[in-house]
Amino acid sequence: MPMKLKQKMEYSSFSSHKQSPKSSKSTKHLKAFHADRTNDDLEWTNQITECPVYHPSVEEFEDPLRYFQQIAPEASKYGICKIVPPLIPTAPTGVVIKKEKPGFRFTPKVQPLRFSKWTLNDKNSFLISSKSYTLRDFEVMANRVSANKYCLSGCLPSAYMEREFWLEMTRGKKGTVEYGVNVDGSAFSSSSDDHLANSKWNLKKLPRLPRSALRFFENDIPGVTDPMLYIGMLFSMFAWHVEDHYLYSINYHHCGAPKTWYGVPGSAADEFEKVIQNHVYTREILSTNGSEGAFEMLAEKTTMFSPKILLQNHVPVYKLVQLPGEFVGTFPRAYHAGFSHGFNCGEAVNFAARDWFPFGGSANERYAFLQKKPIIPYEEILCKEAMLLSSKNPKKDYTCDPDADFNRFVKGPFASLIHKYDDAISYLKSLDRSLSILSNLKESVSCSICKRDCYVAHVNCNCRVDPICVFHDKELSNCTCGMNRTLSMRGDLPKMKNVAKKFEDELSQGHKGGVGGVEYVDTKIQQSNASARESKRTRKQRTCNTGKVNAGGTHVNMTGKRGKSGISSRMRSGGDSRLKEVNKKCRKRAS
Repeated sequence: MPMKLKQKMEYSSFSSHKQSPKSSKSTKHLKAFHADRTNDDLEWTNQITECPVYHPSVEEFEDPLRYFQQIAPEASKYGICKIVPPLIPTAPTGVVIKKEKPGFRFTPKVQPLRFSKWTLNDKNSFLISSKSYTLRDFEVMANRVSANKYCLSGCLPSAYMEREFWLEMTRGKKGTVEYGVNVDGSAFSSSSDDHLANSKWNLKKLPRLPRSALRFFENDIPGVTDPMLYIGMLFSMFAWHVEDHYLYSINYHHCGAPKTWYGVPGSAADEFEKVIQNHVYTREILSTNGSEGAFEMLAEKTTMFSPKILLQNHVPVYKLVQLPGEFVGTFPRAYHAGFSHGFNCGEAVNFAARDWFPFGGSANERYAFLQKKPIIPYEEILCKEAMLLSSKNPKKDYTCDPDADFNRFVKGPFASLIHKYDDAISYLKSLDRSLSILSNLKESVSCSICKRDCYVAHVNCNCRVDPICVFHDKELSNCTCGMNRTLSMRGDLPKMKNVAKKFEDELSQGHKGGVGGVEYVDTKIQQSNASARESKRTRKQRTCNTGKVNAGGTHVNMTGKRGKSGISSRMRSGGDSRLKEVNKKCRKRAS
């Protein structure tokens, strides 16, 4: 097939179709009618509030994790934000890749430029292209497609491009675009003369910085601990999704045309999933009922739908336009999506600030419920962060410690986790008086039932070839091997219990003062717990169920009374009152 004809077929949505003389007159008024109607249908694009944009000083830019901690109380309300750095790279992207990745090629995915009906016969899938490209070849192809449609490959107004994208998606023709997604590598220079690349904002360094909990995980995971490249063309899209384990993510725009982003704050994630379940997907394609089915389908990262659906159902959604040289950050459990205005190259990676831990705990329980293999060992990371925190000398003057409030994100989830294990182990001992106990556990072990990574303890039973976690009451109580099993625990579990008790005491005292982040801390903990409770109400009774703990680390004691483990009701009510005060202030400002 001739090359020109082949390209025309592949990008048919961008081709101009000639009409016969007979049909041109009869369709002229019809086209004008549809154009006016489409413009009215796209008025929603003007109703989306833009996200905050931050311009850190050189001093503020020194530590990215501390800077995210500084802006989180405001920025997390939008789910995403833009950060314009005070430094610029000195080496162009193409030069860096040519010099540091000789022979660089990638194979993109082919994306249909239309909305799916989300039935058994019509589900979106992004297929792997039959072609591979160099960066230059892809740029030439992408610029040619843009020029064929708009007579030029340069940047057009972002508001115009936004309407054009959703218009193309609404038309639902058979055209496709290509997107280089999850491409191994980084475009940050290794040159000592590149100030941005030598800063801590270099995405090859950021995930394992001292304030990122991912530093405790030694294995390399592309896209999570190691950055990956994303190479786009006109209208290539990143579909609606949330980061693995509800982690933070950071994206840097190296070069090319802008990207439009949409974000939903983590506080509205439950509402987002309900809307997708009820207004986007059909029941026949969901593996389970409720939001869990929608969550699993969204995890495939092929679901693209108009933010108009969110606006109509009162789900908060915000947007931004990312230009070359700018960072975009997404916050824990913030759903996001977007598209490219033309050829571009970006880079992204995950990280975990301390305020991620409550969300990480909720994700960990959700993964176990769905028997989904975790990507990172949440329990191990939490325990290592908590034990390191306990070994530090406590500061007497909390007003001088910018981390004091954020340490609560570690202390609360850790105390809950240790209580959860303590209750489960006590129940296991009551079932089997002859239980063999070993203090030999040194690393995380995967549960053969729920796939949870067990860092504190697990059980070996003659009924099963592989270990299971201590939270499977039903399986452990109905054991057929005559209770012939062994409990493996960490040797430092007694020390962990002491640390958990210490954290409980500190949390119940409720340190006041700090750096103004107390309200944010309380709000985030309550949002995570509320999300877990709502998610639990929509789920079936778990197979992996201790009867003691819900998805967000909310402890249920043996008497059936609910409460945050290790946190007194006095402390919780104090947090509630502070949250009410914040909401009251916000209402006053709004009025």
